[in-house]
Amino acid sequence: MNVRAHVSMVFHLDKCIGCHTCSVACKNIWTDRPGAEYMWWNNVETKPGTGYPTRWEDQLNYKGGWELNDKRELKLRSQNKSNYFQKLFYNPNQPGLDEYYEPWTYRYSDLIDAPEGHDQPTARPISQITGEDIDIQAGPNWDDDLGGSPVYAENDPNLDVLTEDERRVLLEVEQITMMYLPRICNHCANPSCVASCPSGALYKRGEDGIVLVNQDTCRGWRACVAACPYKKVYYNWKTGKSEKCILCYPRIETGQPPACFHSCVGRIRYMGVLLYDADRVEEAMKAPEESLVESQRSVLLDPFDPAVIAGAEANGISPKFVEAAQKSPVWNYVMKWKLALPLHPEFRTLPMLYYVPPLLPVSGRAGDGIYEQNASEFFSSLDNARLPIRYLASLFSAGNEKAVHDVMKRQMAVRYYKRAQDVDDVSTEKVRAVLREAGITEQEAEEIYRMTTLAQLNDRYVMPPIQREENIAGSGCSPEMCKGSCGLGAITAPARGL
Repeated sequence: MNVRAHVSMVFHLDKCIGCHTCSVACKNIWTDRPGAEYMWWNNVETKPGTGYPTRWEDQLNYKGGWELNDKRELKLRSQNKSNYFQKLFYNPNQPGLDEYYEPWTYRYSDLIDAPEGHDQPTARPISQITGEDIDIQAGPNWDDDLGGSPVYAENDPNLDVLTEDERRVLLEVEQITMMYLPRICNHCANPSCVASCPSGALYKRGEDGIVLVNQDTCRGWRACVAACPYKKVYYNWKTGKSEKCILCYPRIETGQPPACFHSCVGRIRYMGVLLYDADRVEEAMKAPEESLVESQRSVLLDPFDPAVIAGAEANGISPKFVEAAQKSPVWNYVMKWKLALPLHPEFRTLPMLYYVPPLLPVSGRAGDGIYEQNASEFFSSLDNARLPIRYLASLFSAGNEKAVHDVMKRQMAVRYYKRAQDVDDVSTEKVRAVLREAGITEQEAEEIYRMTTLAQLNDRYVMPPIQREENIAGSGCSPEMCKGSCGLGAITAPARGL
């Protein structure tokens, strides 16, 4: 057992209001400069929708992430030994400017220097890359709140799992529903971007798993852009370097949550530490798609287990990290309550960002008398959900509908439990029957409710101090342990998975 500590996150989608405050906070801090205008390290997408960049989930086109070959070996989709050098100079699977958008500004001199006249002068849009006039056809959040649904929502790759009738009903103006999907870099435990980098510029910090780019080493070959299935690595056309979300590690190291976490209006974001067995990552990611959710959970280690604690100490993980892992809200959501699921686990990167699927757009079609039904009938509305469970399973469980169904049952049971307390219109026996069928206890229902609705910042953000002098010096760091992931950049390894 090779115990490692990893910063991990949970986004509770039932609380996201799509205000984009997180995106603006990140933009103002990290990407407000030449060459980074089109970068959105944090963005909030409307689903159904094509996302950003356009149809980033379509790996038949972009070929990101990992795949299993005939020998059950994990290999990069984006490149192999035969085309490695060829794709250094031209990679047909990289998203182009059209999949993002050409950043623009306005010729404000058209306003300032306009002669006096009877018409209101207009500032014409010009490209920030070429300086020429452009006809704006796309931009950030172009399909926000289902804007342009015939073009964007209908082209959502996840709709391919639905029947024609289900697609038609879902996209009817009278029936259409939506959810918000905020996205940042997942800081995966098995990152394909790191494995693809020819120069070794991308690496995982050994002490916390945060994936970073060494700007001095990066040569701008953009193999990482193609290899990342979530398309969260960007190319700076001004500097010729790759850039990505750094999880605001300077803030984390001083005890502050990342900017997007701190600014979140809906308080949907949770951060904590997970302990995992690094020796099991590769085998876990070889599981069949329908088993990937449980396979990923099997890699995570119980922070209260004495053997795990001893293994963490042997690997130089500080007691403060172990204590943080024991108090982690992420552990509760992912393992204790099993409410949070990874985004597209079929990409096999073992993402360390988990999502609680949204209940509201699912149960929005339930009848008024739902609370009068018995326990078995109570969950029947999920079979005719307004936002089909199959659609959510395509997003969060590689098509495993049971995994999403179980999450929805637990969320509905918690609502039923709290309603019984506030309205007092159902018997205690009915409440217990609903909780029992959902697989949670009254104590767990109360804990879920409090963490979801009443948790303060210190409850949602549980991180130890990540100071180099505390967690690196004397940590037992060795080439055998780090295998190229050393946060100090002391160990360099060639690109893996080729």
